[in-house]
Amino acid sequence: MHILVIEDEKRLAYLLRRVLQEERHTVDLAHDGQSGLDLALSDTYDVVILDLMLPGIDGLEICRQMRAEHVTTPVLMLTARGAIEDRVTGLNVGADDYLTKPFAMAELLARINALLRRRDRRFDDNLQLSVGDLTLDLVRHEARRAGRVIELTAKEFALLEYLMRHPGQVLSRTQIINAVWRYDIDALSNVVDIYIHYLREKIDQGFDYPLIKTVRGVGYKIEARESGK
Repeated sequence: MHILVIEDEKRLAYLLRRVLQEERHTVDLAHDGQSGLDLALSDTYDVVILDLMLPGIDGLEICRQMRAEHVTTPVLMLTARGAIEDRVTGLNVGADDYLTKPFAMAELLARINALLRRRDRRFDDNLQLSVGDLTLDLVRHEARRAGRVIELTAKEFALLEYLMRHPGQVLSRTQIINAVWRYDIDALSNVVDIYIHYLREKIDQGFDYPLIKTVRGVGYKIEARESGK
């Protein structure tokens, strides 16, 4: 899943990213209100973790603007203010859940999973992606081809999910990096080629036909075998 963390305490933000990545989520970070709002309005995330007190635009206003723009991404609001009126205000502007600092990571993860389950019940068609005989279960974090389970790392899973959300569409390396490695300072210029190679070894090797195609000079796409081939 793709999660946005808007948190100005960088130490906490980096800790959240590490914990969420260990749970196989792709994570983007924003450390101020404006950049967080810009990303949140892109409506490409599965969950937004939103700090209340931020430089520039605060968390309440970000949540309010998301809902005004009809962005339905589940929002988990974080704050040190735990008074009942603060929680009520957060929920009334559109947050889906509210967690006060300090919090246990186990509780944060449980609340995120609850939000994802709630979202998946609303968007049942997105629970599983399929291309040909390849399926990707977004809840179980499981890939299968022709019924065979394929073990993927968190980044391989995120890359495959992005490709499968755009079947038959040619995606440039820049598009892929922006979607899968955005804000990851470790991303290298050839990182897409390296991970496409890893994926091919796992989902194409040993099968009758390849699903991942190279479009020379442009990028990559994933598509099922055309009929008659």
